Amino acid sequence: MKPSPISPTIDLDAEGVHHGFLKLPYSRDDAAWGAVMIPITVIRNGHGPTALLTGANHGDEYEGAIALSKLASTLSPAGVNGCVIILPFMNYPAFRAGTRTSPIDRGNLNRSFPGRPDGTVTEKIADYVQRHLLPRADFVLDIHSGGKTLDFLPFAAIHVLEDKAQQARCAAAMQAFNAPYSMTLLELDSVGMFDTAAEAAGKVFVSTELGGGGSASARSVAVADRGLRQFLIHCGICSGELTQEPSVTLDMPDGDCYVTCLHDGLLEMCRDLGDTVEAGELIARVHELSRTGVAPVAYHARRGGILAARHFPGLIGCGDTLAVVAEVVTEVATEVATEVAI
Repeated sequence: MKPSPISPTIDLDAEGVHHGFLKLPYSRDDAAWGAVMIPITVIRNGHGPTALLTGANHGDEYEGAIALSKLASTLSPAGVNGCVIILPFMNYPAFRAGTRTSPIDRGNLNRSFPGRPDGTVTEKIADYVQRHLLPRADFVLDIHSGGKTLDFLPFAAIHVLEDKAQQARCAAAMQAFNAPYSMTLLELDSVGMFDTAAEAAGKVFVSTELGGGGSASARSVAVADRGLRQFLIHCGICSGELTQEPSVTLDMPDGDCYVTCLHDGLLEMCRDLGDTVEAGELIARVHELSRTGVAPVAYHARRGGILAARHFPGLIGCGDTLAVVAEVVTEVATEVATEVAI
């Protein structure tokens, strides 16, 4: 494998707190010898576990970027046992453009793993994270929201894994994050995801969906702030007591959770996020765009549960996910304990 063209401007192994960049050479019209400079913070104290914390894997998702920026400026080495690696804007070109994918190569970072050191800019970022940051980590938290085209109930998430012991460790970390909802997530397409790379490497991995609409709310950022602290306490990296607020446990057991739009049109939601719906219940209508006097197309829930996600904003296209209905497993918060990393 070729060496990565990306080089850190800080010593990733040095004690203390260090703010710098991952420097990716990128020759372009306005800078022949230019570079993409991806901000990174590393906070290290001693030889405890390591957590890799990432945001803006998609550039139009802001809760992770906000919460991790705050953490990078406030977390001191004295409050750390081990190491915290913070990448608040992992897909930096997309983040600066406010778009899901990179404006440079249209790359979706969360579908680009394991990446290539001699590939596109997005593939080079994925390769560096895969080969140089992920192996350092014991715990990985990747903070997402719905971006400009989806809106979610605020949940932390894990996936069903073949290794049930690993899945149990991920579930414990998700419960420690203690979002208002906790989801076992069924992905439409898991190929090339950062999630898949971290899980295949045996890491304790937790993701989130904390809202959407291409912005962040006070509530969604507060969930991210609190969840980050709880996650680091669970990892054994930060000291403190875990607090447990009520969290609804959700599951996505099959593809019937997804409702896919089969028309282009104007979306009228008939149920709101958090509403309980029955199988066959009307959840949305899609109206004709080009003329009046045409009856809208009705969309119904394919299973009963809770409306966990919806398309955002008002116009929708054929093939877009219109809604996600998740199964409510339990509304009783489970007890969690701090995990001691090996």
